[in-house]
Amino acid sequence: MSKTSVKKVGILTSGGDAPGLNAAIRGVCRAGMIHYGMEFVGIKNGYRGLVQGNCVPLTSKDLSGILTLGGTLLGTSREKPFKAKEPNAETGLMPVEAIKKNYKKMGLDALVCLGGNGTNTTASLLSDEGLNVIGLPKTIDNDIVFTDMTFGFHTALDVATEAIDRIHTTAHSHSRIMVIEVMGHKAGWLGLYSGIAGGGDVILLPEIPYDIEKVAESVMARKEAGKEFSIVIVAEGALSKKEAKLEKKAFKKKRAEMPYSIAYRVAQELEEATKLESRVTVLGYLQRGGTPSPYDRVLASQYGVAAADFLAKEKFGNLVALQNNKIVAVPLKDVAGKVKNVPLDHPMLLAGRNLGTSFGD
Repeated sequence: MSKTSVKKVGILTSGGDAPGLNAAIRGVCRAGMIHYGMEFVGIKNGYRGLVQGNCVPLTSKDLSGILTLGGTLLGTSREKPFKAKEPNAETGLMPVEAIKKNYKKMGLDALVCLGGNGTNTTASLLSDEGLNVIGLPKTIDNDIVFTDMTFGFHTALDVATEAIDRIHTTAHSHSRIMVIEVMGHKAGWLGLYSGIAGGGDVILLPEIPYDIEKVAESVMARKEAGKEFSIVIVAEGALSKKEAKLEKKAFKKKRAEMPYSIAYRVAQELEEATKLESRVTVLGYLQRGGTPSPYDRVLASQYGVAAADFLAKEKFGNLVALQNNKIVAVPLKDVAGKVKNVPLDHPMLLAGRNLGTSFGD
């Protein structure tokens, strides 16, 4: 067993759940326990639990059988302690002060935060406050900068692609335009990859504002070529060219006033433009739930084991990242507040264009 001054570690999951969280928890804790003799404390419900001091000891028994489970055994929340304007009702302290107090009260030498952009931004700010923090990249959106892949993405891709495959047969049978909405509020990785994998005829992404007339032209060109159906993949953050010209505040207001999600609007617009029957499927939380794929189990386990090594070597203030198939440390401050968007010259995007896929532009 290797020696380290890091003896007691807190671990939490924050933000939206994603397949592979339990595998990552297991990876961190098992590697830390077996190789470094570390003790782990599970913090319930993300940063909210850290504010409230809600924690439980994690033993090897707690880790047994969780590799294949979806969700997170620790629970999660979207608590943003640095955005609070009033003291916490339960502690009477401002959330950040409560976190620092509980970190000390729990006797923690370090904290591991599993999450996406918001989680790792908060982790970076906690690092600035003097806490020893390590971040892990979790999100089905695959939109964390400086890491090639986040765990959770591949499982969501599998689920979305299978759904598109199933809807394909209905579209063919009924000669319809089938509009399928996938997750991806700010970045279109899931829409792009599932759209290519599922043979989408049109893929609308947040990075490429669409012109509905261009989309309609693509659909009608298929019909004129004797293809009676079209598959349209829409990321939830897709926007029109007119919306792209709006200021951020005006855009948010416009979206808040919509009585339905973007796929329904696209379907309605297409039906009006083409006079062809359209139907909508919103995949929603199906993409985030359930058993993680073998790829995500392996990736999450790899990240977890690396996090234990980071802890032992006191490589605090870093995100565990994957670059060119190698685990590297990326400063949390370089990740905070940033989104990895699909580059307009990305090989997968270019492949889609060469396959004849329309991106609405």
